[in-house]
Amino acid sequence: MKLVFAGTPEVAVPALDALIASDRHEVAAVVTRPDAPAGRGRRLVASPVAERAEEAGIEVLKPVRPRDEDFLARLREISPDCCPVVAYGALLPKVALDVPARGWVNLHFSLLPAWRGAAPVQHAVMAGDEVTGASTFLIEEGLDSGPVYGVLTEEVRPTDTSGDLLTRLAFAGAGLLAATMDGIEDGTLHAVPQPVEGVTLAPKISVEDAQVQWSAPALRVDRVVRGCTPAPGAWTLFRGERLKLVHAVPVLDRTDLAPGELSVGKNNVYAGTGSHAVELLWVQPQGKKPMRAADWARGVRIAHGELLGL
Repeated sequence: MKLVFAGTPEVAVPALDALIASDRHEVAAVVTRPDAPAGRGRRLVASPVAERAEEAGIEVLKPVRPRDEDFLARLREISPDCCPVVAYGALLPKVALDVPARGWVNLHFSLLPAWRGAAPVQHAVMAGDEVTGASTFLIEEGLDSGPVYGVLTEEVRPTDTSGDLLTRLAFAGAGLLAATMDGIEDGTLHAVPQPVEGVTLAPKISVEDAQVQWSAPALRVDRVVRGCTPAPGAWTLFRGERLKLVHAVPVLDRTDLAPGELSVGKNNVYAGTGSHAVELLWVQPQGKKPMRAADWARGVRIAHGELLGL
């Protein structure tokens, strides 16, 4: 099939690579979000998908809105058979959905209908799911509600951050998306409607959602830290400034600390929760790089009984 691939962040690149490598399909063009400011200089930078497509000599389309007439005219000109999508980052209007004969097929990082929305992997980690996965489905106008072509499952490991899990799903999902394109092309794969039961939503995680509540159990604190790593980053307040929590682990045999209370040893930093303590391993003070929590604690000279979260 002639394909137009839509995607933006690094997590979409493995799927683009898999389709470029396929000897059954042609990636005629790539659709991605416009260049965005990045870094200290805030200069405009192309998306990872745009950079990979340019390296491969593939035409790159960067509409401000997918309903822009110039973009739609070019899409009709290319006349793709199918448009595979991975984390494109913009809602596709019906006028765009109607262009490819076999529709737009999304690779979504959950077992639909669970975790429909922008942050399925983060929500799966924060909810304590033991198994998640990826699904390919035909995009409709509803939110991730279209019929499903294929799925794969992936274990959520006890120490997984959302970044760890998303990386594994990106590479496994690339194979699923390529196989889905093959099945659509040869007529062996047919989309099946999603069940009406089991729908859960996964909206974007805000900075406010990532604030650690020390009155919660240690298990919840652990899930929030892992689910919000690397983005947006779990955080708390210390002496009125934000402190990012990069890596923390529950400590089952420490129950003597009040919620948020800090305890500092020679090489360890503990914080109390609503149940047992967590050990802070890596933190990032405001305006600084990540550092070992023990080094941070020595530098700020934590007083006896000092609290996080105030």
